[in-house]
Amino acid sequence: MYRCLDLLHAPKKDLFSFLSERWKTLFNISYDVLLYDLTSTYFEADSKDNERLKKFGYSRDKRSDCVQVVIALIVTKEGFPVAYEVMPGNTQDRTTLPEFLKKIETVYGKLNRLWIMDRGIPTEESLKKMREHNADYLVGTPRGKLSKLEKQLLKEPWKKVQENVKVKLIREEKELYILTFSNGRRDKERSMRQRRLRNLYERLK
Repeated sequence: MYRCLDLLHAPKKDLFSFLSERWKTLFNISYDVLLYDLTSTYFEADSKDNERLKKFGYSRDKRSDCVQVVIALIVTKEGFPVAYEVMPGNTQDRTTLPEFLKKIETVYGKLNRLWIMDRGIPTEESLKKMREHNADYLVGTPRGKLSKLEKQLLKEPWKKVQENVKVKLIREEKELYILTFSNGRRDKERSMRQRRLRNLYERLK
């Protein structure tokens, strides 16, 4: 199966156009909400193939000793992939967004689309351009910006949106900031912190 993937590279654009139409017909898929993320995968073999792509860079796998490639992926809210790209391993996350925005608009049109991304992907400049094109986005607020909103957030009341989820909303110019509290997320973070503390305690023995 992996050997066949090289054969799919050349017609990739036509393949995704075909699949997007089929998914729309078979599963009533819409492209109004898209999730964009990046990951990386590393190589342990000392091969000379694809040296243009295999570079040292930020390793999500904690393998800074290995060359890697960066993989960008866009999926619908149902989990169907609509675009991907393999890039050099030293590609910075925040440099990838403009090209993908252009690519998606070319294939799927300029809809009132919501983009969901990690905070490390867009720059303030790219977000500004998205606002100029009336593109909506949901992205994590940088901690520096969040600290500036702290006093305002403390004044706002919590609003319950689900059984175990509540939010605070602050509107500032053209942006809406949402502070979310989730019981499930709290429990997960607490468990992770306790596990780290146990590991540290064991190392101190």
